Amino acid sequence: MHDPQRVYTHLLCIPAGAVTSYAILARQLSSSPRAVGGALRKNPYAPKVPCHRVIAANGFVGGFMGDWQKAPSGINQSKKLDLLKAEGVDFTPEGKLIEKEHVWFKGPWKR
Repeated sequence: MHDPQRVYTHLLCIPAGAVTSYAILARQLSSSPRAVGGALRKNPYAPKVPCHRVIAANGFVGGFMGDWQKAPSGINQSKKLDLLKAEGVDFTPEGKLIEKEHVWFKGPWKR
C-alpha cells in the first residue's frame, strides 16, 4: 500500500453498525489484505477514521492497534469489541461476528 490515506478515506465510508473485511477493502484498493492491515495499524486518525470496523473475512474480530487476536494481552482486541458493540455490532464470546442483516459493508466506496 503506497498511500495509506486512500485506506483512511475508504474507512470513512463504512457506516456505524457495519463492518468490512481486510480482503474486501483490499479489493477496492487493488491492494492486499496485509497492506491494508499495515495502514490500519498506523492509523493516526483513530477513532474518527474507524479502523475498528475492519475485521477478518472469516468473521473473527481480528487485530486492533497492532495486536492480532489476543497477543500479547487481548486488551486492544477488547477495545475493538467494545467500540463495535457500542455501534450495535455483536460478537460471540470467542470473537466471531454474529451476522445480521446489513452488518457486512461491501460498498459503495465513493469518497
